[in-house]
Amino acid sequence: MFRVSREPIDLNALVEYVTDPEAGAVVPFIGTTRNHNEGRRVIALDYEAYPEMAEKELARIGAEAKQKWPICKMAIVHRLGPVQIGEASVIIVVSSAHRDAAFAASRFAIEEIKKTVPIWKKEVFEGGEVWIGTQSGEEFKGK
Repeated sequence: MFRVSREPIDLNALVEYVTDPEAGAVVPFIGTTRNHNEGRRVIALDYEAYPEMAEKELARIGAEAKQKWPICKMAIVHRLGPVQIGEASVIIVVSSAHRDAAFAASRFAIEEIKKTVPIWKKEVFEGGEVWIGTQSGEEFKGK
């Protein structure tokens, strides 16, 4: 399951999707909207994407993770549109027989998403807004 959505992401549905009888580990990563960045009070984030290409790239990341680590299943869903403080922007859930592979695949996935997936983030803050990430010509600074 590799998709983008304008609806809130259902963590339980993703956990259920990756659950496998061979898995001894299910590792979720939830990237949420925080209330500050670079000394500014953040009000919300707003994500835009080229959905077909974004989903194709998310699937490529999943396939590459499966080649690198012995994982059972992976799901990645990224929000589009406005995402309020505390809401999930992205959820990655990985299952594997052992935790090391699931953690490694999850870390790989979020780093690749930031580098290669055509999803653009606009930060709305008190007094303005700014696009953040590689689409502005600067290396993404968020962690």
